[in-house]
Amino acid sequence: MANAIPAHKSHPKSGPKSGPLAGLKVVEFAGLGPCPLAGQMLGDLGADVILIERKSGKADPTDINNRSKRRIAINLKSDEGVEVALRLVENADILIEGFRPGVMEKLGLGPEECHARNQRLVYGRMTGWGQEGPLSSTAGHDINYLAITGALHAIGRRGEPPVPPLNLAADYAGGTMFLLLGVLAALYEAQRSGKGQVVDAAMVDGVPALMGLFHSFIARGQWEPRRESNLLDGGAPFYRCYETSDGKYLSVGPLEPQFFAELVKLAGLPRDILENQYDAENWPDNHALLEDLFMSKSRAEWEEIFEGSDACVAPVLTFEEAAAYPANMAREVFVNVDGVMQASAAPRFTRTPAAGPSAPNAPGADRQEVLAEAGYGETEIEALLASRVVV
Repeated sequence: MANAIPAHKSHPKSGPKSGPLAGLKVVEFAGLGPCPLAGQMLGDLGADVILIERKSGKADPTDINNRSKRRIAINLKSDEGVEVALRLVENADILIEGFRPGVMEKLGLGPEECHARNQRLVYGRMTGWGQEGPLSSTAGHDINYLAITGALHAIGRRGEPPVPPLNLAADYAGGTMFLLLGVLAALYEAQRSGKGQVVDAAMVDGVPALMGLFHSFIARGQWEPRRESNLLDGGAPFYRCYETSDGKYLSVGPLEPQFFAELVKLAGLPRDILENQYDAENWPDNHALLEDLFMSKSRAEWEEIFEGSDACVAPVLTFEEAAAYPANMAREVFVNVDGVMQASAAPRFTRTPAAGPSAPNAPGADRQEVLAEAGYGETEIEALLASRVVV
């Protein structure tokens, strides 16, 4: 399937970047989860992202979240290494880090030290529990942050344990996207005030912020706490997935009456089903009816029936199938970079389009270029390399 999507070779590792964030300078401290994706997305859109890592290594084209970045490895346990990092911070607009609270302060790279060098710096901090509070120093992962916000309880089959939606909802939706919103909002404010600030992005804040619609349902008495009993959790027969005769699946989601009517017409369902679309008492019977219906044909047969319609039916695709899906190919949703399928840069811009993504550099690959731009001379760079301050 890799050959079915547009092939891109890596664009040059240095030189001016294109995109709406061209000219923005970002320092990212290497970590896991939301922060690497945030750095990738900033880099994809043209920002000059310098990734500070612990050690150099070989290039890995599958390390997608570290594409669109320049990379330098620094020994931050040494005073000299901390000084190198601070020199990079002096020229940055944004810093992002995803360590536990207090780690950057112990390194001598906390907000106080960084703002002493660069008062305009926006200092973005990404955690699960937040910088303060009873859980701030404890470990956690996406599933735990979803659990305590109420979101995880709502996802899954009735009578079965909740199902984690990969790590998309807390790490990336509640984490990465709110970190990006926060640092760009603070950057906008800094352009007027001349002063940076700390952005405390926590997944336990971001996930509830995504749930406004469901909090409205609860406040209106329109939410049943049992899973698979509500409009958007698979309880409604017109908003769920169905198996087809070949063991594949369709997503069915005609929420509005006019779209549900299109489904009923094209699928050959009895028209009286239109009268009780939103009547939850009829959902179990209608679900059984649709379940039997969709099992009568293959997924491909159903795709042909619903092609180009407003019935809101789409095939449930594997990752490989998604890359070769005609609509995705037409929009170039995915690209093939050095043999690795991955997403194109998003979102898209008419006047300042971003360049196609490049394969990730090797850790440490850009150290000499980055050091030179930070004001280090050739002799100083050689000394930093010889002493293993920069590795």
